[in-house]
Amino acid sequence: MTPETALVAARFGGDLAALFLWGAAAYLWLLVSAGLSARIWQRLWFWRVAALLLAVMAAVTSLPIQGALLGGGWDEALDFSTLQAVATETSTGTAWIWQVTAVALLCVISLATPARLQLPLTALAAAGLLVSLTFTGHAVMHDGLTGFVHRSNDLLHVLAGGAWLGALLPVLFLLQELDHDDAGGDARLALSRFSFAGHGAVALVLVSGLANTLLILGHLPTDWSRPYQFLLSMKIVLVVLMVMAALFNRYYLVPRMARSLSASRALFVGTLAEIAASIAVIGLVAWFGTLDPFGG
Repeated sequence: MTPETALVAARFGGDLAALFLWGAAAYLWLLVSAGLSARIWQRLWFWRVAALLLAVMAAVTSLPIQGALLGGGWDEALDFSTLQAVATETSTGTAWIWQVTAVALLCVISLATPARLQLPLTALAAAGLLVSLTFTGHAVMHDGLTGFVHRSNDLLHVLAGGAWLGALLPVLFLLQELDHDDAGGDARLALSRFSFAGHGAVALVLVSGLANTLLILGHLPTDWSRPYQFLLSMKIVLVVLMVMAALFNRYYLVPRMARSLSASRALFVGTLAEIAASIAVIGLVAWFGTLDPFGG
């Protein structure tokens, strides 16, 4: 595996973990009743552990990978002087310090905090982990005010995207609670709140995504001979399809759930499809985030 491929893999795992932990924890903390959110959070145990492991692996490997890229090969991946230069003299090093700090906090929160505090603290620490993304890649291509606007918009984009995509797995579990007499009402309310808040998150994703594209390219990605623009276009297509699916779920399936079992099943399958598409989107972002927007 080349350092470039390893970087894409590390970015994918780290981004996937951060977006899930932020979106899931924020949704259950802010929009789901206390008793039900605690139950769903517990049912998400396997996925939370998997996300933490991915985040730890990404944090541990990111600096050596950058060292290999800077030094021109894997021989430099563990060279102390190279790693020190990356950590202390580059924006990538600043991002790594943020990343390691946030991941360490997430581990402490998971292992050593009371259950009632885990949701808010996990949401805040995962949001801090997403901040590290604004110190790398195309978010740092500008200086001064433009650079500040670009990084701020990039942070808004990932927070809004995580609030939408990261909440999809809890939504899947909430759909399974609808037939339970003791939790069905709370589950319906939580799903209604997700639908309402999701409109805002999706709108922010679309607006901030367009702004990011214009800040990086200056125009829409129409030159598909360039890998960056082709992959970005694929991401846009997937996001548009996800938005259409979300609108279909909200305005066609949800009103029919109370009187149609098939509508509930279709909503469950549709949410699974959204999760699969969101993973593909994160993979594309991890890939084209390492490419030159104007390179061949």
